[in-house]
Amino acid sequence: MLDTVLGKLARQQDPNVLVGFDHADDAGVYQLTPETALVQTVDFFTPIVDDPYTFGQIAATNALSDVYAMGGKPLTSLALVCFPDKADVAILERILAGGLSKMVEAGCTVVGGHSIRDEETKFGYAVTGVVHPQRVLANQGAKAGDKLLFTKALGTGVISTAIKKGQAKQSWIDAAVKSMTTLNKAAAEALTLSQAAELSSAGQPRAAVPTWSVHALTDVTGFGLIGHAREMALASNVGLIFDTVKIPVLEGALDCIRAGFIPGGLKANREFAECLVGYADNVSEEIRTLLFDPQTAGGLLISIAAPEARALVQALAQAGVLAAEIGEVVPPSKPLIAVR
Repeated sequence: MLDTVLGKLARQQDPNVLVGFDHADDAGVYQLTPETALVQTVDFFTPIVDDPYTFGQIAATNALSDVYAMGGKPLTSLALVCFPDKADVAILERILAGGLSKMVEAGCTVVGGHSIRDEETKFGYAVTGVVHPQRVLANQGAKAGDKLLFTKALGTGVISTAIKKGQAKQSWIDAAVKSMTTLNKAAAEALTLSQAAELSSAGQPRAAVPTWSVHALTDVTGFGLIGHAREMALASNVGLIFDTVKIPVLEGALDCIRAGFIPGGLKANREFAECLVGYADNVSEEIRTLLFDPQTAGGLLISIAAPEARALVQALAQAGVLAAEIGEVVPPSKPLIAVR
């Protein structure tokens, strides 16, 4: 619905907007100087776990992720709070404390926020970061021949639904919470690591250049793996192939699907994007469903030059980041996304 509405809005003409909402990207990017651009994003949602402190951590991790997904560094944030008038204020304190703990970990300063009374609790942040204008990693730019890498594992949406129904095993909860409270900071830093600046023949320093040939980047969140892959494919005018046996899956995720713990967002994602997907006969219905699972604070989907893929997986592992090669980029094709 929102996609339809945004498509009808007039486009503002500002040459400093490097990435706007019309790109269907993770965050907006606005150039300030030849060396500096702002990265701006906002995200908030209702509780998906029972513990207030953990919920605050998850909300902060999720909001910060979009800055990392643009190759940026978070600087400041504003808290967004919706809270019932008659609820225990100690719960709100724990939510804010959990969010603050992740902002501190990210080196991002909370400078204020806004709150309203609401019958349903909601929490999140507007986050501002910085990036060099020539180092923006957008969802546009994937090239045929690239390999697709993915950090983290799928399944937080269906497991969160099982948690709400009181049907999730503790081991499932623990794995999902660990994923949803792990910042994409280490992964983003490994991706954007630059070579030291060199001196030109005139004795002036040259700008540092990225070590890796990352052509496109996005984080997999509310639209699921297929939804965000769709945006990357359309923005880059390419096709994508996914190898399902290589896609990491959280413990309990497939059990949740078999038990019918399907969030409404998953159904909406599937209705919207499945028309662009072709499946091999051996891909199970559970896996097909999981590919549309809306993720909270999900991993990064990386399109990188094929010769560098294995080395980047190793570099990410050294940084403590799980990463798997889950597919490849091909020329524009029908279906747009092939799943085998």
